[in-house]
Amino acid sequence: MLRGSRTDRRAEQPTNARGPGDRLNQFSRFGNSRSHRTSNAVTLGVYSCSSPNDELPQGAHMAALATSSQDRWLDLNDVLRDLVAEGYLGQDDAETALTQRRSAVNIQLHPLEFLASLQFDDLKRPGKKLDLETLTAWLAKACGQPYMRIDPLKINVAAVTPLMSYAFAQRHKILAVAVDRESVTIASAQPYVRSWEGDLAHVLKLQIKRVVANPTDIQRMAMEFFRLAKSVSGASASEQKMSNMGNFEQLLKLGASDQEPDANDAHIVNIVDWLFQYAFQQRASDIHIEPRREQGTVRFRIDGVLHNVYQFPAQVIMAIVSRLKSLGRMNVAEKRKPQDGRVKTTTPENREVELRLS
Repeated sequence: MLRGSRTDRRAEQPTNARGPGDRLNQFSRFGNSRSHRTSNAVTLGVYSCSSPNDELPQGAHMAALATSSQDRWLDLNDVLRDLVAEGYLGQDDAETALTQRRSAVNIQLHPLEFLASLQFDDLKRPGKKLDLETLTAWLAKACGQPYMRIDPLKINVAAVTPLMSYAFAQRHKILAVAVDRESVTIASAQPYVRSWEGDLAHVLKLQIKRVVANPTDIQRMAMEFFRLAKSVSGASASEQKMSNMGNFEQLLKLGASDQEPDANDAHIVNIVDWLFQYAFQQRASDIHIEPRREQGTVRFRIDGVLHNVYQFPAQVIMAIVSRLKSLGRMNVAEKRKPQDGRVKTTTPENREVELRLS
């Protein structure tokens, strides 16, 4: 997609010729694109042509949005105009998309999610469809922001979830994906909405770096990350009496006290369920739970390589182990002898899976 100012081509073509600008002007009559005709002008969204024969450069609408100082939620009409102009999508498919968009089910979807669900042919890649990742990468290029495919295994969930509330993330459709001493990287599928940047930068005292990511991934990861963080926080609070085990003698007293972590606590149940579902999504072959004195680590083995997934407080990791022992019909009180067990559960696709526990 090219970004630049409109070029006047009237001197180069006859007044009765039909150019790419005409195709876009024709397209403006479909849907609710807010286009209108005057005596000698056609207005399309935020771009205007002095004549129906003026040619709009590729990406003109997206480029105009990128330079606008006002917030603008991504509109299907803007997306379709540029996709048609750049040759990704046919005119008939664009009209079909506008017609189907009017249904109550589709109106709530992000424009890119909606287009991907229609599975139109990608005219620039014969034999392939316009999928969500292709559209997201196209949008990133159009707005001049980096494209990012979110890999949850590379995100420090414990570090990014405290940066903003779940309500703030949901309201602005954003997700923090990385943070360091100087900056925080925020993923968004609405690159032309900027009102939240000032508030977040003021609170965090960090530079805001923006990337464009798949809207489905942003929504799903936000729900999973914040739900996990809430469960860990709740489990830590319920076991806070155990959080200050500073020596071996205190650890020995644990078994005789009434402070044994509750494996059936709702927060612990949620954490274990999340670990199972997350492992299925990432196609992990093994889940390694490694208790330590101060902090325990959960790692997934994926394609033979171990990846760090999350670090839990020591008392939470012990409760997770107890929960797994209970599910595998092991002796929860036995902490010295090796034990084996099995657990049957279902994947997000409702496939039954049997897990071996050791």
